[in-house]
Amino acid sequence: MRLVEDSVVLVDGPWTHREVTANGARFHVAECGPADGPLVLLLHGFPEFWWSWRHQLVALGEAGYRAVAPDLRGYGASDKPPRGYDAYTLSSDVAGMVRALGARDAFLVGHDFGGVLAWTVATLHPRVVRKLAVVSMPHPLRLRQAVVSDRAQLRASAYIGFFQLPKAPEARLRKDDGAYVGDLLRRWGGPGFPDTETEARCREAMQVPGAAHCALEWFRWAIRSRTRPSGLRFLALLERGVDVPTLQLHGALDSCLLPETAHGSGQWVSAAYELQMLDGVGHFPHQEAPEAVTAALLEHARS
Repeated sequence: MRLVEDSVVLVDGPWTHREVTANGARFHVAECGPADGPLVLLLHGFPEFWWSWRHQLVALGEAGYRAVAPDLRGYGASDKPPRGYDAYTLSSDVAGMVRALGARDAFLVGHDFGGVLAWTVATLHPRVVRKLAVVSMPHPLRLRQAVVSDRAQLRASAYIGFFQLPKAPEARLRKDDGAYVGDLLRRWGGPGFPDTETEARCREAMQVPGAAHCALEWFRWAIRSRTRPSGLRFLALLERGVDVPTLQLHGALDSCLLPETAHGSGQWVSAAYELQMLDGVGHFPHQEAPEAVTAALLEHARS
C-alpha cells in the first residue's frame, strides 16, 4: 500500500482551488464562474470526490453561475476529523459553506450521499437553499421505505451491511490501490462507465490517509443511529419535507438505488417537483451523461 497525499485531488483545470472554513472545519473547494454569480453548490457522493462534478463546474460557470464543488468532510483535501459524520454536523458543514462563500443562499445539487445531504440541508437549514436538485438519491424516507418493503433494493444495499464491520471495509477500499473502488463504479454505473481516468482518480482519492475510514463513517452513522434518540429525531425532522423547487434526476439503469426506489420522493416536497428518468444511464448520470444533466440543471436554475 503506497502513501498518497491529499494533493492528488488538486486536479488542474479551468477552475480555481481554494479553502474555506465552515462549522469549525477546513474544506477544499474547486470553483468556476464569476464571483458575483448566483451560487451553485455541488455535493459529491461515494466513492468519489469533488472532481465528479468537473463537467457541470465548467458549464455552470460559463453560464454565469458561481459553481463550487467541495470535498466533503472526510474526503479529498478537506479535513478528516475523527467525529462529525452524523447528518446534523454534515448538514451544518454545508450551510456554513454557503455563508463562508459569502452567499445568502445557494442552488444545492447533490449526488448519492451528497444527495442525502442535499435533502437534509433543505430540511434542517431551509434558509440557505434557494433551489434543490438531487441526482441518484431518493428522499431518505423514501429510501427507508424501499429497503424495508422491496427485497430487490435490500439486496442492492447489502454492501452497507459490510460497511458496518470494523477495519475490514477500510482495508478492502485501500487494497490493491483501491481496486474495490473501481469494482463499485463498474457495478453501479451504466455501460462503459467508468473510463480509465475516472477510475484511476477515484481509486487514488480513496487512498488519501483517513479518507476510507471517514467515508465509511457516514454509512455507519446512518445505520447505527436508527435505534438511537438522535437518529429517531432525525427521521422525525425529515418528515417536515422541503419547500423549495426540487428536481430529481435518476438513471434508468441504476443498480445501486433502483429506478423503482426513485419514485415517490415528491410526497416530501411541498413546492414544484419534477422527477426525470435518464435512459441508458446508471448511478452516475452527471458523469455518464454530463450534457443531459447540465442542461437539466440549467433549466431548473433558470425556471
